[in-house]
Amino acid sequence: MSPLREKPFGTYLKNAINEVNSAQLQSEEATQKLMNGQNIELHDVMITAQKASITMQAALEVRNKAVEAYQEMMRMQV
Repeated sequence: MSPLREKPFGTYLKNAINEVNSAQLQSEEATQKLMNGQNIELHDVMITAQKASITMQAALEVRNKAVEAYQEMMRMQV
């Protein structure tokens, strides 16, 4: 049995940013379809937009916590 290898933090960060970007692009695409009169329901557009918004808010909160942690480490006495 091989030991589990953990991915570097950068890999997790990159994947999270890609997910945020993907949600934003899906929201934009759905909005464009609605504006062009294509076959898409308004509630689907609203759900997609809300998912993108929540994903972005979560990413911003993670960023804020990371910055706070960095600032706290910089204030520590060695």
